[in-house]
Amino acid sequence: MEITVKLFATLRKGRFDKETREYSDGTTVGQIIDELNIPRDQVSIIFVNNKHAAPYLQLSHGDVVAFFPPIGGG
Repeated sequence: MEITVKLFATLRKGRFDKETREYSDGTTVGQIIDELNIPRDQVSIIFVNNKHAAPYLQLSHGDVVAFFPPIGGG
């Protein structure tokens, strides 16, 4: 199944901004994080199809997944 993966801010470094990638049926958000070699503690916010999501969520063909690192400021 095709999933579009978007990475933001520091998660893009050495990776990509946006890619459509092929995954097996039943793939979870967490499996994508692992496949991209991103430490899970570096992913603070996850959206699937513009809705907040958890790492255990199983994805469907055509989903768009966005990963954001912790956001700081002050």
